[in-house]
Amino acid sequence: MKRLAILGSTGSIGQSTLSIVEQFPDRYQVATLAAGRNVDEAFAQAVRWRPKLVSLSSEELAAQLCKRLNEAGISGTQVVYGSEGTVACSTHPEADFVVSAIVGVAGLEATHAAILAGKPVGLANKECMVAAGEILTAAARERNVPILPIDSEHNAVHQCMRVGDHKEVKFIWLTASGGPFRKTQLSEFAAITPEQALKHPTWVMGRRITIDSATMLNKGLEIIEACRLFNVPASQVRVTIHPQSTVHSLVEYVDGSILAQISMTDMRLPILYALAYPERPASNLTFDLAALRHLDFEEPDFERFPCLRLAYEAAERGGAHCIALNAADEVAVEAFLDRRIPFTEIAGTIGKVLASTPESHPATIAEVLASDREAREKAHALVA
Repeated sequence: MKRLAILGSTGSIGQSTLSIVEQFPDRYQVATLAAGRNVDEAFAQAVRWRPKLVSLSSEELAAQLCKRLNEAGISGTQVVYGSEGTVACSTHPEADFVVSAIVGVAGLEATHAAILAGKPVGLANKECMVAAGEILTAAARERNVPILPIDSEHNAVHQCMRVGDHKEVKFIWLTASGGPFRKTQLSEFAAITPEQALKHPTWVMGRRITIDSATMLNKGLEIIEACRLFNVPASQVRVTIHPQSTVHSLVEYVDGSILAQISMTDMRLPILYALAYPERPASNLTFDLAALRHLDFEEPDFERFPCLRLAYEAAERGGAHCIALNAADEVAVEAFLDRRIPFTEIAGTIGKVLASTPESHPATIAEVLASDREAREKAHALVA
């Protein structure tokens, strides 16, 4: 029996993880939940799963949840709050495995604390690896703690790399849908609205990651994540646009063989893979081979997707530039969704922040967060 700490339990990955727990009650139990600001969902999850610990983002929200649990006669669940509460969830002695799915760098401290505590991590938060991947992977290696990717692309790479030796890998190929503007005229980009950008052709995701898919900055973050997870330089990570999204990633070996991971577009599959690794339990997540009748692959256009070029540049420089890339994007995407800047200025804002970022490689989580704050301040000043 594996007992789970789920960071980001009310989000899409968190809820999909809970559906896996429901499907495999003999394999998984819920130990702790970090639920953010969604008190209603946190209450429903606490009633259903009876975790030892639930964390909310603020003291006020924690008090609301405590009151509702007491009124419902639910005992045995402690309620905590803030970053300290999230760390308490990730390091709880009854948690055997941590699912890190809090969006942004908010889950970074808790993810690092889990690794330091020797707990295996299923990582669905690419921002943690982008901002502090050098620190996280070093800590994991020192403690022999696995970091198992839940992002569908990196999960696919992980599966393909089980076949060959690391030194035999020539290229890691990350597939991208191309988003909603793969064929839109460049002259129309400045007039793109948030409503248009939020219509992803394949996946149902959160607002920020959907916009990042439209700019392909999400693939840029995944390039950096792949470099850290699989210990390869940026030159060994390539991107191909694959609109069907049935091939989740590929690994090309030095002998010319290319291995692809193919499955249905359902996040429960990579979550189950990470939770069960190295086993493969039977599931109902089957794939219809008829979907392979037509597969397209094409090179990304850096003029159409300048964020991808910026990400490669940040990946090559590492350290503070990777932190700044993620931080500036988060601020710029929020400004675009609020209609304060045009779609094209997302890349413009990121580029200006990167240009003003000095060379540095933060050695601690505190230094990473300080660098993140500095980049956000620059981005806020630009969008203002």
